[in-house]
Amino acid sequence: KQTLLPLLREETSSFIFPCNPAVQRPELQHMVMELLRCIPLLLFLLFICGLDHFIFSTLSIIQHHSFIEYSYQTSHHLSVNVMGTSLMAELLRSTIGALNTSVNTELETSNLVCLPQPTGMTRQQYLNTCLPLGALAVLCLVQVYPFRLRRAIASFYFPKREKTRVLFLYNKLLRQRKNFLFLQRGRVARQARQPPGLGTLLLQRCRQRWPWLRRCLRRRCTLCGSRETPQHQPCSNPDCTAFYCEWCW
Repeated sequence: KQTLLPLLREETSSFIFPCNPAVQRPELQHMVMELLRCIPLLLFLLFICGLDHFIFSTLSIIQHHSFIEYSYQTSHHLSVNVMGTSLMAELLRSTIGALNTSVNTELETSNLVCLPQPTGMTRQQYLNTCLPLGALAVLCLVQVYPFRLRRAIASFYFPKREKTRVLFLYNKLLRQRKNFLFLQRGRVARQARQPPGLGTLLLQRCRQRWPWLRRCLRRRCTLCGSRETPQHQPCSNPDCTAFYCEWCW
Protein backbone atom coordinates (compact mmCIF):
# COMPACT_ATOMS: atom_id res chain seq x y z
CA LYS A 1 0.00 0.00 0.00
CA GLN A 2 1.25 3.46 -0.82
CA THR A 3 0.24 4.76 2.61
CA LEU A 4 2.58 2.22 4.19
CA LEU A 5 5.59 2.83 2.02
CA PRO A 6 5.34 5.55 -0.64
CA LEU A 7 7.59 4.75 -3.56
CA LEU A 8 10.27 7.19 -4.63
CA ARG A 9 10.62 8.29 -8.22
CA GLU A 10 13.57 5.99 -8.84
CA GLU A 11 11.71 3.03 -7.32
CA THR A 12 8.53 3.52 -9.31
CA SER A 13 10.21 2.54 -12.58
CA SER A 14 11.18 -0.90 -11.23
CA PHE A 15 7.61 -1.97 -10.35
CA ILE A 16 4.62 -2.99 -12.43
CA PHE A 17 1.27 -1.37 -11.62
CA PRO A 18 -1.55 -3.63 -12.91
CA CYS A 19 -4.11 -0.82 -13.25
CA ASN A 20 -1.82 1.31 -15.41
CA PRO A 21 -2.72 0.75 -19.10
CA ALA A 22 0.69 1.91 -20.31
CA VAL A 23 3.54 -0.54 -20.86
CA GLN A 24 6.01 -0.06 -18.00
CA ARG A 25 9.77 -0.41 -17.96
CA PRO A 26 10.08 -4.02 -16.66
CA GLU A 27 7.43 -5.10 -19.15
CA LEU A 28 9.07 -3.09 -21.91
CA GLN A 29 12.34 -4.99 -21.53
CA HIS A 30 10.57 -8.35 -21.77
CA MET A 31 8.46 -7.15 -24.71
CA VAL A 32 11.54 -5.94 -26.60
CA MET A 33 13.23 -9.30 -26.10
CA GLU A 34 10.17 -11.09 -27.48
CA LEU A 35 10.06 -8.77 -30.49
CA LEU A 36 13.77 -9.36 -31.12
CA ARG A 37 13.04 -13.07 -31.34
CA CYS A 38 10.62 -12.33 -34.18
CA ILE A 39 13.34 -10.67 -36.25
CA PRO A 40 14.86 -13.99 -37.52
CA LEU A 41 11.39 -15.11 -38.61
CA LEU A 42 10.85 -11.79 -40.36
CA LEU A 43 14.19 -12.03 -42.17
CA PHE A 44 13.45 -15.61 -43.18
CA LEU A 45 10.02 -14.59 -44.49
CA LEU A 46 11.49 -11.69 -46.46
CA PHE A 47 14.14 -14.01 -47.89
CA ILE A 48 11.52 -16.56 -48.96
CA CYS A 49 9.29 -13.90 -50.55
CA GLY A 50 12.26 -12.32 -52.31
CA LEU A 51 13.45 -15.71 -53.56
CA ASP A 52 9.96 -16.52 -54.82
CA HIS A 53 9.76 -13.21 -56.70
CA PHE A 54 13.25 -13.72 -58.16
CA ILE A 55 12.44 -17.23 -59.41
CA PHE A 56 9.15 -16.04 -60.88
CA SER A 57 10.86 -13.13 -62.66
CA THR A 58 13.55 -15.45 -64.06
CA LEU A 59 11.05 -18.01 -65.36
CA SER A 60 8.88 -15.25 -66.81
CA ILE A 61 11.85 -13.82 -68.74
CA ILE A 62 12.68 -17.30 -70.04
CA GLN A 63 9.06 -17.79 -71.10
CA HIS A 64 8.83 -14.52 -73.02
CA HIS A 65 12.28 -14.47 -74.63
CA SER A 66 12.85 -18.17 -75.40
CA PHE A 67 9.74 -18.78 -77.46
CA ILE A 68 10.57 -20.26 -80.92
CA GLU A 69 8.03 -21.06 -83.63
CA TYR A 70 8.82 -23.25 -86.65
CA SER A 71 6.93 -23.05 -89.98
CA TYR A 72 7.48 -25.77 -92.62
CA GLN A 73 5.88 -25.69 -96.08
CA THR A 74 6.36 -28.22 -98.94
CA SER A 75 4.72 -28.71 -102.31
CA HIS A 76 4.93 -31.95 -104.38
CA HIS A 77 3.44 -32.32 -107.84
CA LEU A 78 3.74 -35.44 -110.08
CA SER A 79 2.17 -35.51 -113.52
CA VAL A 80 2.74 -38.17 -116.23
CA ASN A 81 1.44 -37.36 -119.70
CA VAL A 82 1.13 -40.18 -122.26
CA MET A 83 0.70 -39.01 -125.81
CA GLY A 84 -0.97 -41.02 -128.55
CA THR A 85 -4.28 -42.70 -129.43
CA SER A 86 -3.28 -46.32 -129.66
CA LEU A 87 -4.46 -49.09 -127.42
CA MET A 88 -1.13 -49.15 -125.56
CA ALA A 89 -1.35 -45.38 -124.98
CA GLU A 90 -4.82 -45.74 -123.55
CA LEU A 91 -3.67 -48.57 -121.34
CA LEU A 92 -0.71 -46.56 -120.03
CA ARG A 93 -2.86 -43.52 -119.39
CA SER A 94 -5.27 -45.64 -117.36
CA THR A 95 -2.53 -47.27 -115.28
CA ILE A 96 0.20 -44.66 -114.98
CA GLY A 97 -2.25 -41.81 -114.78
CA ALA A 98 -3.12 -42.93 -111.26
CA LEU A 99 0.33 -41.83 -110.20
CA ASN A 100 -0.47 -38.20 -110.85
CA THR A 101 -0.46 -36.54 -107.41
CA SER A 102 -0.37 -33.02 -106.00
CA VAL A 103 0.54 -32.61 -102.32
CA ASN A 104 0.91 -29.32 -100.39
CA THR A 105 2.20 -29.64 -96.81
CA GLU A 106 2.15 -26.82 -94.21
CA LEU A 107 3.50 -27.56 -90.72
CA GLU A 108 3.70 -25.06 -87.84
CA THR A 109 5.15 -26.00 -84.45
CA SER A 110 6.74 -24.26 -81.45
CA ASN A 111 8.48 -24.98 -78.14
CA LEU A 112 5.62 -23.60 -76.06
CA VAL A 113 5.09 -26.96 -74.34
CA CYS A 114 8.72 -27.06 -73.20
CA LEU A 115 8.72 -23.51 -71.77
CA PRO A 116 8.00 -22.90 -68.06
CA GLN A 117 4.58 -21.56 -67.12
CA PRO A 118 5.22 -19.57 -63.91
CA THR A 119 2.39 -18.21 -61.80
CA GLY A 120 3.18 -15.29 -59.48
CA MET A 121 1.73 -14.90 -56.01
CA THR A 122 -0.97 -12.29 -55.60
CA ARG A 123 -1.02 -9.56 -52.98
CA GLN A 124 -3.63 -11.47 -51.03
CA GLN A 125 -1.38 -14.51 -50.90
CA TYR A 126 1.56 -12.40 -49.72
CA LEU A 127 -0.71 -10.84 -47.10
CA ASN A 128 -1.90 -14.25 -45.91
CA THR A 129 1.74 -15.34 -45.63
CA CYS A 130 2.67 -12.35 -43.47
CA LEU A 131 -0.46 -12.44 -41.28
CA PRO A 132 0.84 -15.14 -38.84
CA LEU A 133 4.02 -13.16 -38.20
CA GLY A 134 1.99 -9.98 -37.71
CA ALA A 135 -0.29 -11.80 -35.27
CA LEU A 136 2.79 -13.05 -33.40
CA ALA A 137 4.13 -9.48 -33.11
CA VAL A 138 0.75 -8.26 -31.83
CA LEU A 139 0.71 -11.05 -29.24
CA CYS A 140 4.17 -9.97 -28.08
CA LEU A 141 2.77 -6.48 -27.50
CA VAL A 142 -0.44 -7.61 -25.80
CA GLN A 143 0.95 -10.42 -23.66
CA VAL A 144 2.12 -7.96 -20.97
CA TYR A 145 -1.48 -7.48 -19.81
CA PRO A 146 -2.34 -11.17 -19.23
CA PHE A 147 1.02 -11.57 -17.46
CA ARG A 148 -0.15 -9.06 -14.83
CA LEU A 149 -2.75 -11.55 -13.68
CA ARG A 150 -0.13 -14.07 -12.55
CA ARG A 151 0.43 -12.38 -9.19
CA ALA A 152 -3.31 -12.04 -8.56
CA ILE A 153 -3.93 -15.72 -9.37
CA ALA A 154 -1.01 -16.83 -7.18
CA SER A 155 -2.19 -14.63 -4.27
CA PHE A 156 -5.72 -16.07 -4.55
CA TYR A 157 -4.56 -19.67 -4.25
CA PHE A 158 -1.62 -19.04 -1.87
CA PRO A 159 -2.54 -16.10 0.45
CA LYS A 160 0.12 -16.94 3.05
CA ARG A 161 2.80 -17.03 0.42
CA GLU A 162 1.59 -13.65 -0.81
CA LYS A 163 1.98 -12.12 2.68
CA THR A 164 5.52 -13.50 2.88
CA ARG A 165 6.38 -11.99 -0.50
CA VAL A 166 5.00 -8.59 0.50
CA LEU A 167 7.00 -8.58 3.72
CA PHE A 168 10.15 -9.61 1.85
CA LEU A 169 9.58 -6.82 -0.69
CA TYR A 170 9.08 -4.26 2.07
CA ASN A 171 12.35 -5.19 3.81
CA LYS A 172 14.15 -5.27 0.47
CA LEU A 173 13.01 -1.73 -0.30
CA LEU A 174 14.21 -0.51 3.10
CA ARG A 175 17.67 -2.01 2.50
CA GLN A 176 17.82 -0.58 -1.00
CA ARG A 177 16.90 2.90 0.26
CA LYS A 178 19.55 2.76 2.92
CA ASN A 179 22.19 1.69 0.41
CA PHE A 180 20.88 4.21 -2.11
CA LEU A 181 21.31 7.14 0.28
CA PHE A 182 24.80 5.94 1.21
CA LEU A 183 25.86 5.61 -2.40
CA GLN A 184 24.33 8.92 -3.47
CA ARG A 185 25.98 10.80 -0.61
CA GLY A 186 29.35 9.45 -1.69
CA ARG A 187 28.64 10.33 -5.33
CA VAL A 188 27.60 13.90 -4.46
CA ALA A 189 30.67 14.30 -2.25
CA ARG A 190 32.97 13.16 -5.07
CA GLN A 191 31.20 15.45 -7.49
CA ALA A 192 31.59 18.40 -5.08
CA ARG A 193 35.36 17.83 -4.81
CA GLN A 194 35.79 18.13 -8.55
CA PRO A 195 36.23 21.65 -9.94
CA PRO A 196 33.29 22.84 -12.05
CA GLY A 197 33.74 22.67 -15.77
CA LEU A 198 33.83 25.57 -18.18
CA GLY A 199 30.27 24.95 -19.32
CA THR A 200 28.96 24.93 -15.74
CA LEU A 201 30.72 28.20 -14.90
CA LEU A 202 29.43 29.82 -18.08
CA LEU A 203 25.90 28.67 -17.30
CA GLN A 204 26.08 30.08 -13.76
CA ARG A 205 27.43 33.42 -15.03
CA CYS A 206 24.63 33.67 -17.59
CA ARG A 207 21.98 32.91 -14.98
CA GLN A 208 23.38 35.52 -12.60
CA ARG A 209 23.86 38.22 -15.25
CA TRP A 210 20.57 37.73 -17.12
CA PRO A 211 17.84 36.42 -14.77
CA TRP A 212 15.35 36.17 -17.60
CA LEU A 213 17.40 33.31 -19.05
CA ARG A 214 16.54 31.10 -16.08
CA ARG A 215 13.40 29.92 -17.82
CA CYS A 216 15.44 28.56 -20.71
CA LEU A 217 18.61 27.50 -18.85
CA ARG A 218 16.98 25.33 -16.24
CA ARG A 219 19.13 23.43 -13.81
CA ARG A 220 18.72 19.75 -13.03
CA CYS A 221 18.51 17.78 -9.82
CA THR A 222 21.90 16.55 -8.65
CA LEU A 223 20.55 13.07 -7.86
CA CYS A 224 17.76 12.19 -10.27
CA GLY A 225 18.46 14.73 -13.03
CA SER A 226 14.90 16.12 -13.24
CA ARG A 227 14.44 19.63 -14.65
CA GLU A 228 14.05 22.63 -12.38
CA THR A 229 10.56 23.38 -10.98
CA PRO A 230 9.38 25.80 -8.29
CA GLN A 231 9.53 22.90 -5.80
CA HIS A 232 13.28 22.38 -6.30
CA GLN A 233 15.51 23.35 -3.36
CA PRO A 234 19.13 24.56 -3.51
CA CYS A 235 21.66 23.42 -0.98
CA SER A 236 21.67 25.46 2.25
CA ASN A 237 25.44 25.96 1.94
CA PRO A 238 26.02 29.15 -0.12
CA ASP A 239 29.28 27.77 -1.50
CA CYS A 240 27.56 24.63 -2.79
CA THR A 241 25.87 24.68 -6.18
CA ALA A 242 23.92 21.48 -5.64
CA PHE A 243 20.26 21.54 -6.61
CA TYR A 244 17.64 19.00 -5.49
CA CYS A 245 14.06 18.23 -6.41
CA GLU A 246 11.35 17.88 -3.79
CA TRP A 247 11.66 14.09 -3.48
CA CYS A 248 15.46 14.05 -3.26
CA TRP A 249 15.49 17.00 -0.86
